[in-house]
Amino acid sequence: MGYRDVAKVGLGGPVGSGKTALVERLVPELVARDYDVGVIANDIMTQEDADVFRESFADLLPADLVAGVETGACPHTGIREDPSMNLAKIDEFTERHPDLDVVLVESGGDNLAATFNPELADYFLFVISVAEGEDIPRKRGPGVTQADLLVVNKTDLAPHVDADLEVIEDDAAAVRGNDPFVFTNCKDGTGVDSVLEHVEREVLFA
Repeated sequence: MGYRDVAKVGLGGPVGSGKTALVERLVPELVARDYDVGVIANDIMTQEDADVFRESFADLLPADLVAGVETGACPHTGIREDPSMNLAKIDEFTERHPDLDVVLVESGGDNLAATFNPELADYFLFVISVAEGEDIPRKRGPGVTQADLLVVNKTDLAPHVDADLEVIEDDAAAVRGNDPFVFTNCKDGTGVDSVLEHVEREVLFA
C-alpha cells in the first residue's frame, strides 16, 4: 500500500492565519467519527508545529502518525514543486497503518500563493485570517482562487481590526464564483463542522 491509497487533505495559508488551530480542531472531530488520521507539518528548519501537534494529539493519535517535514527552503517547495518528502512520510504512515483513512498536510507560508501539488493533496484548504484585512479575498492570490475550500478564520477579531464580515463574504463570493468558502473561529469551534462536512463529502465519502 502507498500514499495513493489514503485520502490527503492539504492546509495552506499565510503565517498566523490559524492553520495549526484548525488542524487541532479537525483531528479530534475526525477521530470521534472513527477515522484513522495522520498529520504532517511542514516548516523550513524546525519541528515546531509538529511538536505542537505531538503534544495536542498525544492521547488521540499514535506517535508515529504525527510527523514534521523540514523543507530546508520555502515550505511551498515541499508541497507544490517537489512533494517527495511529504509523500515519503505518507508512505511510511500507510506502511505502518494500512487502515489509515486520511492524512492532513499543513504548510506555513508568508503570502497568498501557497498551493498544493495535486499528487500530494486530493483536497486543498486555504486559510486566511480576518485580522489580515478585509481586502484579502480581493487580492486574488492563487491560494484564495484555486483552493477547493477557502476558510476565512478568526472571525472573532473582526470588530477589533475594523473588518466587515459582509464585505469579506461578498468579495469571497465574487472571487470564488461557485467554489465554496466558510467562516470559522477556531477559538470556540464556530464553523469547524462546516469544514468537516466539506472534507467528508468531497474526500472521505467520494
